[in-house]
Amino acid sequence: MGTTLCFDFGNTRLKCAIFEGDEYKDTVVLENAAPENVLRLVKQYHASSSILASVVDHSQELEILLARETKFHKLSHQSKLPFSIPVAKPETVGADRLALVAAAAMISPGKHNLVIGLGSCITFNFINKFNEFLGGSISPGLEMRFKAMNQFTAKLPIVKPDWNFPLTGYDTRTNLLSGVIMGMSKEIDGIIDEYALRYRNFNSFLTGGDMGFFVPHLKNKIFADPHLIYKGLYAINKNNQV
Repeated sequence: MGTTLCFDFGNTRLKCAIFEGDEYKDTVVLENAAPENVLRLVKQYHASSSILASVVDHSQELEILLARETKFHKLSHQSKLPFSIPVAKPETVGADRLALVAAAAMISPGKHNLVIGLGSCITFNFINKFNEFLGGSISPGLEMRFKAMNQFTAKLPIVKPDWNFPLTGYDTRTNLLSGVIMGMSKEIDGIIDEYALRYRNFNSFLTGGDMGFFVPHLKNKIFADPHLIYKGLYAINKNNQV
């Protein structure tokens, strides 16, 4: 069935997931979006198709290269999606959020789904049982919160994230870990609780590079999958290659 490259260009990292047929194989982190780096990946994996979801500026040359070397699709609100977007300005919805919602629609059809992406920001993305992506909410992510406290104070340091910390911090490091990670965990649980009060037959998904720091601290039942965005990208690409 050939190899598909699913490019996810986020604010923090540029990543590419490799699918052989319908099977996820690996993820590569790119140092930059230089066309020669992308071409190297295309040649290395003998890619026949590709999709790009980008929330950052990238060169038009990159898209031209992918279109020349593969059967290429750029993800946008105009893509053939497995859901509708009944919001005022669908063109403003980030490509990463579209991919996350597509994955939920594929994995859990006919249910209300909240998809939580942990990246530069936390995105809460709600798709109802009628396959309507209604939006959600956005708040600062893990690294952003740590950096903000360092930059906007005189003495608070940057700390390395760690899932293992006490509720009551005993030094500056553990106070910061408890405040940020426990605070975000309670934020995530609280928003899940609010949706669960309003909707029956409700599922919640969690994904993103920072996922492992939060799973031990969440009380709600949640489907955690670090590759969720790639599965959504692959499904959208397949739908748009027909």
